[in-house]
Amino acid sequence: MRHTPDHRQSPTAGASPDSPPASIPGAGAPGVAPPSAARRLWAAVAATALAAGLSACVSGTLSAAPSPAASAGPAATEARSAAPETNAAGPLADTSGTASAAAAAAATERTKKTVTEALGRLAAGSPKPATAQVSEALTGAGIAPAALEVSQSRTPTGLEADAIEAAVLQGGDCVIGQVRDGAVTVTVLPVLASGKCFVGS
Repeated sequence: MRHTPDHRQSPTAGASPDSPPASIPGAGAPGVAPPSAARRLWAAVAATALAAGLSACVSGTLSAAPSPAASAGPAATEARSAAPETNAAGPLADTSGTASAAAAAAATERTKKTVTEALGRLAAGSPKPATAQVSEALTGAGIAPAALEVSQSRTPTGLEADAIEAAVLQGGDCVIGQVRDGAVTVTVLPVLASGKCFVGS
């Protein structure tokens, strides 16, 4: 029987005539996922990547957000620094008045000691000193003449006074020393409304 070209089949290059026909993609060949499974796989991968990206954006935004103190700016910092200091019990106490009172008391005590020592030395040599003697003794000890008042050693009738007194103005106090028959007494009294230590002086 004669074969015509129409009856011949040309085998595919590199394939033997006995080889099975090539597998068609998507036709259930082994190792190839169906199109619907591939789409589900790609959707899962995309969702995972999107979630990771959103998480990174949110964490970056939160970490970059300025703190309230930083966003307040220099004006708020200056306002806080200008506010008065307080402790748990409230505003800090002002001790300037206490310090001033302590300093005044110390000055009065020094003046009292000076008057006592000066009059004591004078009375040891002159039990009934004259006005001029008392003034010289106290100014010589460092008492300012403008702050010193001394009583008269004799009465208007010319009689000798029983005692002589001297007063030194020290702030709001009057340091008053008395010499009577050689004995010295020093006291501290408030200054009078006139600003003096002796009435009528």
